[in-house]
Amino acid sequence: MPTALITGATAGIGAAFARRLAADGFDLVLLARDGDRLAGTARDLHDRYKVSTEIVVADLSTEEGLRTAEERLRTGVDLLINNAGFGNKGTFLNVPVSDELTMLKVHCEAVLRLTHAVLPGMLERGRGAVVNVSSVSAFATRGTYGASKAWVVSFSQGVASDIAGRSGGRVRVMALCPGFVHTEFHERAGMDTSGIPGFMWLEQDKVVDAGLRDLRRGVQVSVPGAQYKAIVGLTRFVPRGLAGRMSSRTGRKYD
Repeated sequence: MPTALITGATAGIGAAFARRLAADGFDLVLLARDGDRLAGTARDLHDRYKVSTEIVVADLSTEEGLRTAEERLRTGVDLLINNAGFGNKGTFLNVPVSDELTMLKVHCEAVLRLTHAVLPGMLERGRGAVVNVSSVSAFATRGTYGASKAWVVSFSQGVASDIAGRSGGRVRVMALCPGFVHTEFHERAGMDTSGIPGFMWLEQDKVVDAGLRDLRRGVQVSVPGAQYKAIVGLTRFVPRGLAGRMSSRTGRKYD
């Protein structure tokens, strides 16, 4: 059976990936910081889907956690979902610089190092895929969060191009860029989302469905939802200054 490793696997999009991949017959390696919650998630998925579930307790904002994740990936998996991430409570200059640096470590350094750890084995076996969860904010102006997610998109596209000739298309790297999704993310970041229109919200399972469908098609940048495809398309034509002012305000009220 194929094996998938998912970071940030106990909540939100990571948990949705775990459910979908277990239903598809993947054995799972679930990575997160909270050992108790991780164990409960693994037990529930095993009991429901009868797949093997392994847990890795690791904090990807620490050197120890990154090394733990790298070591597990070097033993071989068929699919890596780099999903771990968070939002800071507040805009730039209202957030401690240490928190901003932690975000860069989780969103950028962890994605780079885990992708670097897993790809050699995939290329050797001639199969595998990496999905790096980014955001529609990668195409907008959202401070450190948006900048880090823009890096994820550019990095994923660059790596996909770098390995294309070596894998014959059998090893793929894709950036997944959802918009607003019903998860714990905004609550944890202390964001007031009451002003976000209903049509802007996506469901976790539909995001995962769209992402896996695009991965099979060989898409390098997946943007789930017709509304977000349109928004990303429009950003190419809206003056950068205007787009920046609009995106900087949208959904960025804090409790």
